[in-house]
Amino acid sequence: MSRVLPALLIALCALVPSARPPAAGPPRVTGVQSLRALDRAFDRYAERRPAPSHWTGGDSTYSVRTPAGEVWVFSDTFLGTVRPDGSRPPVTGDGGTTPFVHNSFVVWNAAGPVTVAGRDRRGGAASVVSAPDRRHWYWARAGIPDGRALEVVYARYERTGAGPLDVAWRGNVLARFGAGRLSRPSSLTPLPSSARIAWGAWLERHGGRTYVYGTEKAPSAGNFLHLARVEGSDLRRPWRFWTARGTWSPEESRAARLTGPDGAALRTSDELSVVRHGSWYALVGQRTDVPFSAEVQLAWSRAPGGPFTRPRTVYTAPEAGPHGTYRSADVIAYNPHEHPELERPGELVVSYNVNSLIPQDVVRRARIYRPRFVRVTLGRRTDRLAGASP
Repeated sequence: MSRVLPALLIALCALVPSARPPAAGPPRVTGVQSLRALDRAFDRYAERRPAPSHWTGGDSTYSVRTPAGEVWVFSDTFLGTVRPDGSRPPVTGDGGTTPFVHNSFVVWNAAGPVTVAGRDRRGGAASVVSAPDRRHWYWARAGIPDGRALEVVYARYERTGAGPLDVAWRGNVLARFGAGRLSRPSSLTPLPSSARIAWGAWLERHGGRTYVYGTEKAPSAGNFLHLARVEGSDLRRPWRFWTARGTWSPEESRAARLTGPDGAALRTSDELSVVRHGSWYALVGQRTDVPFSAEVQLAWSRAPGGPFTRPRTVYTAPEAGPHGTYRSADVIAYNPHEHPELERPGELVVSYNVNSLIPQDVVRRARIYRPRFVRVTLGRRTDRLAGASP
C-alpha cells in the first residue's frame, strides 16, 4: 500500500474506439454506499483552524496522484475560517473576511492536507490560475502527471448576466506546474478551442496515449461528449480528434459526438469521468433530462470512444432538493467524478458536489459546499451489450 495517502487510504478503509461491441456485457452494480469517513476527513480539515488561505469548501473535486501527494483540484473555493456555529463570515466582495477564488488545490500527503492558492499583487489570496481581467476566470478540469510535472486543463469563462448560472465558456488552456510549485503555473498553453468544445472534462491514460474528453453544450439540456488523444502524457503535443468516420483527424472541426447504444449522440453532464476497468470503460456522469437532477449515472463502453450503454442511475444524492438533507429546493448536487487511484478492485469511488442556487446559503451553512463520496461495488454480467444496462 502506498504511503503517499495514509490519511485518505485509512479513511477510505491503446485501444482505438470500435463501433463493434463484443458479446459479453459490462459489469453490474451490486451496491452503493456513502463513504462517510472521506466526507468527515474533508469536514475536519475545513474546520480545524482559522487562516486567511485555508480551504473551507470547493467544487469540481478532481484528483491526481503525484509524487508530492494526492492533489485535489477545485474550482470555486471558499478560504478562511468557519465559525463555531458552522457559518462563514461574508466574502470579501461583500465587505467580509472570507476570500473566494475560482480555483485552488488541496495537497494531501503523509504530513496531512495543505491548501494551495495563488497571491494577488497585494499579498491576498487569489486563484492559482488567474484570468487577465475581472470579466473572466478559469474553472478547473481534469489533471494528469507528466513526469514530475502536473498538468491541469482549465476552462475560461465569462459572466453573461446577474444570475448564478449566467456564465459562458470562452476557451481552454493547459496549466503546467513544476514539482512542489503549485501556487503558480510554470506555463499556460492555449488548447484547441475553435469547435466550442470544453476539453479536459476527463483525461484517461492508456496504451502510451492520453485520451482527452470534452463537452459541447447541447441545445436543450446536457452536453455532447467528444474525444481527442495525444501521444504520451504531454498535452502540448499534437492533438488528434475522433471523427464520425471512425478515424483520427488533426482537425478539431471534425471531432464527432460520441454515441449511445442506438447510435444517437450521447448526452451527459459537463463534468464526468471515463475510466478503464479491465476491458470496459466506465462513464460516470449526471442525469441531464431532468433539471438539477441529483442522480449519478453510469454507462459502459468497450472502447474509449463508445458506443456507450444507456446511462442508468446508480445513486441519488440525499442532500439535494426539498426532501433532501437540507430541506431546500435550492440545494443541488452536481459534478460527479471517479477517483481510480483510491479504488480497490471491483469498485468505483465517486465524488459529487453540493451547492445552493442561493449564494448566501453556503455562507450561512459552510458544510453544504463540500464534496461527498460514495463507493459503487461491481459484479459481473454476461448478457449482450445491445440494450444492456449496468
